[in-house]
Amino acid sequence: MAWVLEDARSAVAASLRRRHARERRFRLLGLAAVLVGMLFLLLLFVTVLSQGIGAFRQTELMLPMDVTAAQVDPLGDGSRESLAAGNYDAVVREAIHRSLPGTAPRADRAALVALVSVEAGFRLRDRVIAAPELVGQRVELWVPSSDDVDLYVQGRVNRDTPLAARELEDRQFDWVDALAAEGRVVRVFNTALIKNGDSRNPELAGVRAAFRGSLYMLAVMLVLAFPVGVAAAVYLEEFAPRNRWTDLIEVNINNLAAVPSIVYGLLGLVVFINWLALPRSAPLVGGLVLALLTLPVIIISARAAIKAVPATLRDAALALGASRVQTVFGHVLPQALPGIITGTVIGIARALGETAPLLMIGMVAFIADIPRSPLDPSTALPVQVYQWAESPDPSFVARTAAAIMVLLAFLFAMNLLALMLRRKFEGHAG
Repeated sequence: MAWVLEDARSAVAASLRRRHARERRFRLLGLAAVLVGMLFLLLLFVTVLSQGIGAFRQTELMLPMDVTAAQVDPLGDGSRESLAAGNYDAVVREAIHRSLPGTAPRADRAALVALVSVEAGFRLRDRVIAAPELVGQRVELWVPSSDDVDLYVQGRVNRDTPLAARELEDRQFDWVDALAAEGRVVRVFNTALIKNGDSRNPELAGVRAAFRGSLYMLAVMLVLAFPVGVAAAVYLEEFAPRNRWTDLIEVNINNLAAVPSIVYGLLGLVVFINWLALPRSAPLVGGLVLALLTLPVIIISARAAIKAVPATLRDAALALGASRVQTVFGHVLPQALPGIITGTVIGIARALGETAPLLMIGMVAFIADIPRSPLDPSTALPVQVYQWAESPDPSFVARTAAAIMVLLAFLFAMNLLALMLRRKFEGHAG
């Protein structure tokens, strides 16, 4: 009998050792999976940051400009209209030639002009219009360089770069070095990236139009999807009878959450643009499409949050004489609100990263103007990233990564706001 008990204890001990070994292996596998995920996430952030951080700074050149009345005041009356019609590009060309002795104003004209951005003339014009007394004087003005000069100053291209991969010639590198030796080359914060809309010139391209378009679409989406989604979830979970029709609705909601986003884009193109004749490329249409896209996600998450509220809370409220509506809106919904907000943020994150449905409704168009309302033509941040990423100009590589950084910062801000709201409502519910 003793040997039977000894064998049983040995078998149990061996079984425990195998079970504990399996648990240790499972924990190690889980830890490895977490570390791999964090590693890839870190790699993503490092890659985007390393490529995009340079786009937040822009190279500027200081040029001495002779603001002659013959060039900047064609009417000769000093009026705003006359100053606005001046030939400021000619002033900039002469300033570049003056800053680089030994260059020929005609033979080297194209090479000289390629050093500065087209924004230089506009910046001088705005300066003269704001201070007309500058006419007839020499003004030393910092102006943005071209994107090719900016790439050279950053070190992304140099004389060893193959000619097919760069736009500047060796003599232009020498000119930039000569200006830098005189302290006429600096790198400053790139305000154009934040203040401007899209542009064909990389040094002038910005994300403001896309950012505002995303804000307008987000506002339209929330106004429509959040109340409708929560109301549908409350009805289905608390008031709808359990029959085949509600089962059919639930199945369809789950199916709609898995529908590819481009299908919603086709729906928006047919219904909102072709049938209802809403303006193409408008944030209003984009918001409507994204509202349809996120509505199933909000309904599903809101139902899960409502279902998680303990049944004892409902029973207690009903036992004290509260009506069904008072119980739901006075007790159940406040308890479920933190979970509903979490689901809404998940829907927002999905919507903000969508590109395919926006391409279908025309928001891929080149939009340089800043939209003033949801009805103005606009684009969105993910579409802006897509447009810049397919550009052959190497200067747009950094700006693509910078736009991704702005989009990620936008998402982080929305998640932070949702976290604050969740804690606030959890405190009130408690």
